[in-house]
Amino acid sequence: MVNDERHPDRTQLRPDAVFLDYELPGELIAQAPCPERDHSRLMRLDRCSGAIAHHHFFELPELLRPGDLLILNDTRVLPARLLGKRRATGGKWEGLFLGVTANGCWDMMCQTRGKLAAGDIIDVGGAEASLELRLIEKSPEGRWLARPDRAGHFAEVLQQYGHVPLPPYIRKGAAEAADRERYQTVYARNAGAVAAPTAGLHFTPDLFDKLKERGIDWAHVTLHVGLGTFQPVQVEDYRAHKMHAECGELSETTVKAIAACRARGGRIVAVGTTSVRVLETVAATGPVRPWAGATTLYIHPPYEFRVVDALVTNFHLPRTTLLLMVGAFAGGALLRSAYAAAIASQYRFYSYGDAMLIV
Repeated sequence: MVNDERHPDRTQLRPDAVFLDYELPGELIAQAPCPERDHSRLMRLDRCSGAIAHHHFFELPELLRPGDLLILNDTRVLPARLLGKRRATGGKWEGLFLGVTANGCWDMMCQTRGKLAAGDIIDVGGAEASLELRLIEKSPEGRWLARPDRAGHFAEVLQQYGHVPLPPYIRKGAAEAADRERYQTVYARNAGAVAAPTAGLHFTPDLFDKLKERGIDWAHVTLHVGLGTFQPVQVEDYRAHKMHAECGELSETTVKAIAACRARGGRIVAVGTTSVRVLETVAATGPVRPWAGATTLYIHPPYEFRVVDALVTNFHLPRTTLLLMVGAFAGGALLRSAYAAAIASQYRFYSYGDAMLIV
């Protein structure tokens, strides 16, 4: 087990959730992406036979069927990590942008030595072109509301002053210049996430050409991945875990694409747990239809999937809701065997790691 702040003291799990814990050698946590996106490894799981096979991601078109429909999350990761200094003390400060309130304040996580107080001013950036953040109040959850001194859309301001918000298991969160491109899918367009929908990081324009040649289509949903995606399950009974909310959208265009796929007998292949969450959120209350809003849908065993027929996903952290969702889809026993096989075969794990296709 990786021992750091992401893994709290262990509670005894319910017997049906033993797949949530696994021992992972630290060297298998990918610290950089595969040099070529679609050359990462791809494990194929067959839910009917229990078979596990090893491939590379560029083989995906041949592992799917003509007529299938991929659903991709087109959220774009914000450069949400901010580095600055406290004006009063000169002490280092680090913040993570989480969203904007109705009155224009920034919802932020803040980290610094000492105790922050309402009215404190944080200077972000260089002396000649700094961003000033004035702390307004602290929320009961421990986050801060801050008011920036820059006008304009938050995404434009963050683009100028922010850094890629890599998770702490990648170089302790220290981003490099290449991460601006690589911690982003090639089809990202709607800015709003603070973490990447990592299953989509393996796709390339060339791979999309091959999918098209094979008669496989794709459509988009949006789910802005929040910090809660990394929140571990800390209770014995995973059903008691409090699920975080994320905002998203399912367009009429994608609804029509899903209907057309069903009509031709194709499968709905969700790329990533975030795409699953959008599709199943809508289907949980009726037919698939256009939707926009926030979802707190918590998918864990047992769960009846109403839309998703197959899933492309990365390898996830222990004790996370993402792993619970994948376990609900694949089955706990098969998933446990797959993770054991991945470790034995030296797969690369987590955000910059390898992927699996579950059919």
